[in-house]
Amino acid sequence: MQFPAYRPRRTRMNPTIRSLVRETTLSPSDLIYPLFVKPGSGARDEVPSMPGVYQLSPDGLPAEIDRLKKLGIHAVILFGLPTSKDERGSEAYDDHGIVQEAIRAIKSHAPDYYVITDVCLCEYTSHGHCGLIDADGYVLNDPTLELLAAEAVSHARAGADMVAPSDMMDGRVAAIRTALDAAGFENTPIMAYSAKYSSGYYGPFRDAADSAPAFGDRSQYQMDAANTDEALRETALDIAEGADIVMVKPALAFMDVIRRVKDEFGYPTCAYNVSGEYAMVKAAAERGWIDERRVVLETLTGFKRAGADMIITYHAPDCARWLKEEAHRAVGR
Repeated sequence: MQFPAYRPRRTRMNPTIRSLVRETTLSPSDLIYPLFVKPGSGARDEVPSMPGVYQLSPDGLPAEIDRLKKLGIHAVILFGLPTSKDERGSEAYDDHGIVQEAIRAIKSHAPDYYVITDVCLCEYTSHGHCGLIDADGYVLNDPTLELLAAEAVSHARAGADMVAPSDMMDGRVAAIRTALDAAGFENTPIMAYSAKYSSGYYGPFRDAADSAPAFGDRSQYQMDAANTDEALRETALDIAEGADIVMVKPALAFMDVIRRVKDEFGYPTCAYNVSGEYAMVKAAAERGWIDERRVVLETLTGFKRAGADMIITYHAPDCARWLKEEAHRAVGR
């Protein structure tokens, strides 16, 4: 039999040759770890639907940051559980709100550690929606922008390195950029949740952040999961308004969108590996149905292959540990 000159299996024969020809690499420095912060002290409350993920009080953050630094994870994104909620989400933009206190706790312990903050109202409003509402329950776009801008400035004033608006109000990136610049934070970047879909994958997050809407859903302002051209229009708007990084959320069911966004704009692109994706893997692994390590590394590498430059993931500590173990094994070969 005449074999072809090129045999692909030649470069799959052992771990060394496979690593030499590998096209896509995943590193702990690609990962951003979400942290849920709550008022009080001594709190470390596991989220029932997200094994291994905790709600922490500010005094627990220094130890958590030390753990992440040792793993090579250089950035976190903060989500807050407020002391109280009201119709306007007042604690979101209170300089002594829970996220603001969490930023200060991290920065006083590790000034150079990179802190990103989620900018939205859903965790802080009594109705659970991402903006102000009228008497009919309609989420008001333009009046909400002022509050989102105030929240972003408050986070920057507390020491946040980057703000990440997730509300999906039209024009919010421009409003936040204008407010940050006017307050002297022109060097604070914005990571926009540009293509954020109305998704069933968010359920466990709403447990963790206590942010489920009290009525209806968020489909009037989050994107329809059937649309991809719309994602490009949304992303183009955010870039025009001043976004420095764009995001696709969720990641797993929208890898085609990640690819299209990256190909179209060439902008730094973040993939959010969301709570439902995390919980499904954890549940299957606990039952012995899948190899968690292999599935997680394969999935996160897939996000990088699709075009993501960075990944927000609840698997970040596990992933970083597994990658370090693989690197040590490679050195020993």
